[in-house]
Amino acid sequence: MDENDIISVESEELDKYPEEARGLFTILLKTGKHYDLEKIKRAYEYAAELHEGQFRLSGEKYISHPIAVSKIVAELELDTDSVCAALLHDTVEDCADKTNLSILQKKFGTDVAELVDGLTKLSTFQFEDKEEAHIENLRKMFLAMSKDVRVTFIKLCDRLHNMRTLNAKPEEKRRTIALETMYVYAPLAHRLGMQKIKQELEKLSLQYLDAIGYEEVENDIKKRYGQNKDFLERAKDQIRQKLEENGMKFTLEGRVKSVYSIYKKMYRGNKSFDEIYDFYAIRVIVETELECYTALGFIHEMFNSMPGRFKDYISTPKPNNYRSLHTTVIGRDGIPFEVQIRTYEMHHVAEYGLAANWKYKTGATADTDIDQRLRWISEIVEAEKDTRDPDEFLNALKIDIFQEEVFTFTPKGEVRSLPQGSTVIDFAYAIHSEVGNKMVGAKVNGMIVPIDHVLVSGEIVEILTTQSSKGPSRDWLNIVKTSMARNKIRQWFKKEQRTENIVVGKAEIDRELKRYGASYTESQRNEIVANVAKRIGISDADDAYNAIGYGGLTVSKISGKLREEFDKLIRPDAQAEKPQTVEEITEKNKAKHKKSENGVIIDGVDGVVVKFAKCCNPIPGDNIIGFVTKGFGVSIHRCDCPNVLSLQGNEESRSRLVSAEWDRETVYPSTGFEAQLRVICRTSISVIADIASTLADMRVNLLGMNMQQNPSNETIVYVTVACSNTGHLDSIMSRLRSVRNVEEVYRN
Repeated sequence: MDENDIISVESEELDKYPEEARGLFTILLKTGKHYDLEKIKRAYEYAAELHEGQFRLSGEKYISHPIAVSKIVAELELDTDSVCAALLHDTVEDCADKTNLSILQKKFGTDVAELVDGLTKLSTFQFEDKEEAHIENLRKMFLAMSKDVRVTFIKLCDRLHNMRTLNAKPEEKRRTIALETMYVYAPLAHRLGMQKIKQELEKLSLQYLDAIGYEEVENDIKKRYGQNKDFLERAKDQIRQKLEENGMKFTLEGRVKSVYSIYKKMYRGNKSFDEIYDFYAIRVIVETELECYTALGFIHEMFNSMPGRFKDYISTPKPNNYRSLHTTVIGRDGIPFEVQIRTYEMHHVAEYGLAANWKYKTGATADTDIDQRLRWISEIVEAEKDTRDPDEFLNALKIDIFQEEVFTFTPKGEVRSLPQGSTVIDFAYAIHSEVGNKMVGAKVNGMIVPIDHVLVSGEIVEILTTQSSKGPSRDWLNIVKTSMARNKIRQWFKKEQRTENIVVGKAEIDRELKRYGASYTESQRNEIVANVAKRIGISDADDAYNAIGYGGLTVSKISGKLREEFDKLIRPDAQAEKPQTVEEITEKNKAKHKKSENGVIIDGVDGVVVKFAKCCNPIPGDNIIGFVTKGFGVSIHRCDCPNVLSLQGNEESRSRLVSAEWDRETVYPSTGFEAQLRVICRTSISVIADIASTLADMRVNLLGMNMQQNPSNETIVYVTVACSNTGHLDSIMSRLRSVRNVEEVYRN
């Protein structure tokens, strides 16, 4: 009986189940793995029973969500308990009156119960604010991850299905979920090497966070791809012919770069669309590692390679175990494209990351390998267990998980990957806490460097230590980049200098309390601090002083609570200060709602990042308007920008337009803004040189120039210049109009 016969027999037994459930069982059968289908059926039936009568906002039965999540889990080929946990992951939270973890443990075993526990929010715990509750949910997830990474795999599958069905949520909820997905879950999938899930999460998030930016990039992609739509196929045919001639077995894939990848390079990397050299890519998948390098030789023989664009991630894998050869070459059409070369196993790991280990590795070796690659999770949990500071925890996530890495080497040639911006102190503590604690200096490439030296990929780092070292300096806390190094330094001070820490902590508290303008005794201060300590989960006042002293807690983070306890004990009748007149209230609101960022004042939105839209290139002096992009700041457009005008018919988009104006107090540099001009000329050999010479005489930076012939046989020169404002641009245009053979100049 072959596999199709087995599926046919099983399908007959599954006819009693709804179509969605049958789809899950079919996926499981097609994997060819030995799943405990009876256990999974029981999990489905129990989840369906508990969720009976519950519906999603879309109107679908709620059970459709756990089934969809379990299907994604099954596609990752995770084990039976993971599929069961995916089916049951919302039961404890949403059906608390019908079930609990103890019941799940009895019915489905300890592993399933622990996975569901790791996936359940902290719904029963009371927090002082929503931010603290949100951070605690993230803490809990990372703690569960440190015990069993399957929690994360299932959580990512859960988030992916939620993003696929996000339209049913209210607008504000969509924004919050998309923002969290972009900044937490997509980078987490990247760190785990799960590129397929990561890319879909980024795409879906960007569509909600910056619809205009997404559409701009998507239109640019369609335009370029439309101009060269046959290019990829021609390049693939050339590579296919070469590899077949040399008897290689392979698979070829072609693609254009994703919208989000290009968006990130354009808006964060400040690149134009034409500067994206890896827009096209061809993937060559072969059978062995040796064949990867053989195929690379053939590729470089066929096409000219671009200098500095070759990366060997096979000999030096990324921290998430991504392995591949990358090279960028120039096609015979003059178009650059990237070639990625890898084996089939490398490709599976690139798509599914750590989850692929369940398919390719089993037993103790796999567990050890996974534990080694997940050390960073336990380091984050360890680093943050001494502080309840939400900003500190999120900062650790941003640095240790979400930033790009640098690859450095020990003198023995061992590779150490650290977050970008790491120093030699971070390197020392990455080796061992004792190395960091006894560090007195460092050499990079054989030369002595300062201890705040920022590492660059490829550097060989040697840490200088001595047994007579007195330990780390408190100043190091302001130098190190990684939470691991910061935690180890704090641990040293916490253990070795508790008495000194308490003195430092008391001094910091006194400095804060004296700002409140009323006298107090030492016992009153201790009572105030003890009350605050209980509110943030610290046992007593001395432990709070100690935490402040070694850097585990900052006074600024508890200042609000200190003020509340101070007023209760010292000034029980104190009232919050507030404006007493309409004029004072108006002035306060003006101060609050008018913030200058990059020389632009936004009304009604505080502390946002401002970016200038590339579709219309606004410059000081233009009438401008802002568009809130839900996570990527406010995009500034000219009021006559076609993209802005197109929003007028959409009520939801129109509500995100905010008034904006240039800050009159800001002095803009002469090279601060870009503007494109359309210069209509009589055809002449010297006109380009004359235009360039005129701009040089005016000391105007020429950023780009190209030309074309119009139907009237005139030459149109497109000139991109740097300018400070509309007045500066007007003077540039006026001078260009006086150039020989120039007939008219327009702003493009």
